Amino acid sequence: MVRAFNEILGEEVDIPERPGRIVSFSPAITEALFLLGFGDHVVGVSAFCARPPEASKKRKVGSYSTADPQLLSELRPDLVFTVTGYQREFAVALSKRFPVYPLELPVSVAGIIDCVVKLGLVLGAPDRGRELASRLLRKLSGIRRVGAKLRTYVEIDLGGPVSFGAYSYITDALQLLGASNIYGEVRSEWLTPPLGEIPGEDPDVFLYEAKMFSKFVPQKLEELIDRRGWRELGFVRNGNYFLTPGPLDFLAHHGPSFVTEAIPWLQERLESAERRL
Repeated sequence: MVRAFNEILGEEVDIPERPGRIVSFSPAITEALFLLGFGDHVVGVSAFCARPPEASKKRKVGSYSTADPQLLSELRPDLVFTVTGYQREFAVALSKRFPVYPLELPVSVAGIIDCVVKLGLVLGAPDRGRELASRLLRKLSGIRRVGAKLRTYVEIDLGGPVSFGAYSYITDALQLLGASNIYGEVRSEWLTPPLGEIPGEDPDVFLYEAKMFSKFVPQKLEELIDRRGWRELGFVRNGNYFLTPGPLDFLAHHGPSFVTEAIPWLQERLESAERRL
C-alpha cells in the first residue's frame, strides 16, 4: 500500500501499489484508464462514461455528482477517481467512506495531457502514462493555425445553454488553433451566455453541441437559429455554424480524445470558415 498525498483533499490517500478494483466517476478519466491498459480493472463507472465503447458495459454506480453507496460498497473499490470543478464537493463527501483520488479539472490542453501523466503515476505505471502523453503531444505537433483570428462562439447544452471563459481547455484549444473565444476574457470556466447579446458580438463562427445522448439532427440546429432570430447573422450567411458529431459529449469531453478527435475537428471547421470569409 502506498500513501499518496492529494492536493485537492489536503490529505493522504491509501492506494494499492497495483490497484485492481477501480471506479471512475469522470468520463475523461475512464477513457484514459482504458488507453493506459487498466480497462479490465475498472469495476464501476458513471452513467456518462461512454468512451471507449467497452466502458458502457461496466456497472453504472452513479452520475456526475451522485453515487449509489450500497452498490459502491458491494464493488469494494480500492481506488475511486473523480475530478474537481463540478465534482469537488462530491469527491470530498465520497472520500469519507471510500479511497477517493480527485484529479484537477484541466483549464488547458496541456492540463489534459498532464492528467494522463498523473494517472500513470497514481496507478504505479508512470511509463504508460508518459507514453500516452507523448502520443498526444505528437498529435498536437501536427496542428495548423488558421490565418485569420476567427472570433468563435461555443455553446453546449448541459441542461441549458452553456459557454466557456478563460479557465477552459476549449478556449485554450481555440487559441492554439489561432482563433479566439468571444468569452475568452471572462475569468471563469463556464458561463450562461446572454443569448440576446450574441448578435452584437457578431462572431465569425458558431460551434454547437447538443445535450449528451440526444437525437439532435442538423435540422434542429436550423430550427434553433430561426427561433433565436439569428438567420441574418454573418456566421449563418457565410455557412460558418457547425454541429459537433455524434450523440456523446465531444467538446465537453476532456479526455485524451479531445486531443486526437476534437482538436482536428476544430481545425477543419476553422479552416473551412476562414475560406468562406
